[in-house]
Order: sequence, then structure tokens, then C-alpha cells
Amino acid sequence: QVQLVESGGGLVQPGGSLRLSCTASERIFNRYAMGWYRQAPGKEREAVARVTSDDSTNYGPSVKGRFTISREAATDTVYLQMTRLKPDDTGTYYCYFARWGNPHPDYWGQGTQVTVSS
Repeated sequence: QVQLVESGGGLVQPGGSLRLSCTASERIFNRYAMGWYRQAPGKEREAVARVTSDDSTNYGPSVKGRFTISREAATDTVYLQMTRLKPDDTGTYYCYFARWGNPHPDYWGQGTQVTVSS
């Protein structure tokens, strides 16, 4: 079972930046996708960004152009660079891992809180 360890959340002012990271507990040799969902109180869970093992990326419409997802293959770590943050970006961000071809995540991180507020 793959465990995912997240870090990098916090409090930031509107317009600021944060970088989240998510590291898998074991080396992954098969094709996969990793990414982030977020959830704010009273809102539906939202897909934020995804990167595959061949470095293909996808973004949710509300973050496209502001967030960048990247992957460090040597450590099986995924990064989410968030810029021009807005109060609507506030929420708990969950990293996930999905085996190739699986439309749903197989494993989840513990979640990290991002709060955008002045």
C-alpha cells in the first residue's frame, strides 16, 4: 500500500504563493497518475491538478494559469506550485495516487490546509 505524505500548506495573503509537496512512501515503477483535490467547507470536492508518470498534466478550470503541477521521478514526489492565490482557493488539499487506467484514486494523503486570507 502506498502512503502519501503531504506538506507545505499554511496561511497566505491574497495574491501570494505556496508550494505543496506529496511524496510516496515507496518507489513506484509502474505507470500512474498523481495529483491534488481540494475541499472547502460546504463545497463539493474539486479536482485541482494531475500529473502522470509520463509528465502529462491537467488542471481544473479555476486554477489553470495560476497553479503548476510537477513531478520529481527520482523521489516519487509531486509538487503543486500555487500562485496568485485567492480566498476561493482556501480549503484542505488532498494528494492522491491512482494506478494507470484507474479513473479513481487508489490512495490519499492526509490533507494539508491552505488558507488564503488578509
